[in-house]
Amino acid sequence: MSLLLRVKDLEVSYGAVPAVKRVALEVPAGEIRAILGANGAGKSSTIKAILGLVKARGTIELEGRPIHGVPTHRIHQLGVAWVPEGRQLFSTLTVHENLEMGAFARGDGPRFASRVDEMFTLFPRLRERRGQLAGSLSGGEQQMLAIARALISEPRLLIMDEPSLGLAPKVVQSLFEQIQAINARGLSILMVEQNARQALKIAHYAYLLEVGRLAAEGTSAALMASEDVQRVYLGG
Repeated sequence: MSLLLRVKDLEVSYGAVPAVKRVALEVPAGEIRAILGANGAGKSSTIKAILGLVKARGTIELEGRPIHGVPTHRIHQLGVAWVPEGRQLFSTLTVHENLEMGAFARGDGPRFASRVDEMFTLFPRLRERRGQLAGSLSGGEQQMLAIARALISEPRLLIMDEPSLGLAPKVVQSLFEQIQAINARGLSILMVEQNARQALKIAHYAYLLEVGRLAAEGTSAALMASEDVQRVYLGG
């Protein structure tokens, strides 16, 4: 199995305050991997470092190519797409216009129409809402749009930051089923998620962070069977 992303000895600080301390993780091609932990554990700082959104020390490689220090827009062009926490849609633009913004960096106009159709096939509700302002969508519909906006650039790696945040339990269940379906199409996914139980149900492997450090890692099955993980992360 080929290795898509490799992170080693990652460190992130905000001023004198360390947020991530020598974290290492990998994402093999075709897998879902999750980063789990409580608020302040360093989850979002880790992925922002991978995306070049915050300064960091350590090694970050995409298919063996160093991307540490590479500008964020260039990392996106190399095939890494991001679904940010809180969705961060263009609320005064329509669904279709948000998809146009997601495809902007690709610059291949002739392919845009077919990619939009692919997104509407994957998320039929968005087809119904294509002319509606993004800010008027429900929370679940907005998350669909945020994912579609990322997918329309045809990435090799999709990074998701707290995709279930603020969503009703029924919507969360549907969302995670959609994430599984996206992965089944061959897309690799790195997901930060507070809902550890739901994340472990779909992830192949997970990393548990505590106060910026890697506390544990392993297959989802192994972590769910761990008494310590059950007690601390799953409420068991």
